[in-house]
Amino acid sequence: MIALDGLQKSFGDNAVLRGISLEVPKGQSLVVIGGSGTGKSVLLKCILGLVRPDAGHIRFEGKEMDGRARAAFLSRFGMLFQGGALFDSLPVWENISFRLTRGPGRLPREKAKALAVEKLARVGLGPEVAERFPAELSGGMQKRVALARAIAADPEVIFFDEPTTGLDPIMAGVINELIRSIVTDMGATAITITHDMASVRAIADEVAMIHAGKIRWKGPVGEMDAAEDPYLRQFVTGAAEGPIETIR
Repeated sequence: MIALDGLQKSFGDNAVLRGISLEVPKGQSLVVIGGSGTGKSVLLKCILGLVRPDAGHIRFEGKEMDGRARAAFLSRFGMLFQGGALFDSLPVWENISFRLTRGPGRLPREKAKALAVEKLARVGLGPEVAERFPAELSGGMQKRVALARAIAADPEVIFFDEPTTGLDPIMAGVINELIRSIVTDMGATAITITHDMASVRAIADEVAMIHAGKIRWKGPVGEMDAAEDPYLRQFVTGAAEGPIETIR
């Protein structure tokens, strides 16, 4: 579904991506892990077209991701942003249906609201939430609304950017289970970036670890704990000692 080949990106003298190659088959959930500043977010921005890579190729269904191919891709993806990124001035239902009420083929407000209520139910929230504003919701509820917005257009590809950041362990577990069930039920292709190992184990089919702008390890989530790569083992166990440098 998505293929990256030799992706490189530098900002001045800072080489962030140093030849990333990855493939994400259709219907698979790939989780990209790594410490802060290792290039996870830049990788996602390159795929979305927010940042232009210096070298390498990004392909969607075998086609180079530029021009019409990128437009086709953007019409078929959804995204859960790290901070939720809800519009404070809009009620929940308008947040969820925002994309569907703009541009060609936009839905009438009545249908858009009905669809928003349907998506709220999918993430475990009642119809009464539709008329509330984001500031009236807890952090966990805001994250569920953001998830409902991500799936509003029934996307084929979904990106999750640190989906459990700022949530308590119980709510994080709820969000992880929702993400897994939604991706499975929709048959969507998913790419998640996170440093939360609980999310990795709950969401991933495959795991890829980035360190210093390169892929250190990639494989099925079931093989992650037994892998011998020292960088991966230190990250998974959270050990202070190891090849990954820590600031003391």
